[in-house]
Amino acid sequence: MTPVAKIGEVPNFGKKVVSVSGREILLVNIKGTIHACENECPHQGSQMTAGIVKEGTISCPRHGYRFNLLDGSCGDHPDFTLRIYPVQISGDDILVDLE
Repeated sequence: MTPVAKIGEVPNFGKKVVSVSGREILLVNIKGTIHACENECPHQGSQMTAGIVKEGTISCPRHGYRFNLLDGSCGDHPDFTLRIYPVQISGDDILVDLE
């Protein structure tokens, strides 16, 4: 697990992009639960930072593909999966497993 940010840097219902080992990771805070995913839509590479988070999903800003923040699945387009990274909180640190 790699420390990537402090919990206070990702406000409730907010997002934050961090660069870790050459990868852009998007952190999303939903009611105090931090999710981590790749910051690029697997469909056409649009930045997910502009995506809308609603009901445990994040929507691609380009075509609206909705990805589940727990497993990365896309119900309407199962051929595309957003990479999700396991997250752990240790004190004020957000740790992400990049494996």
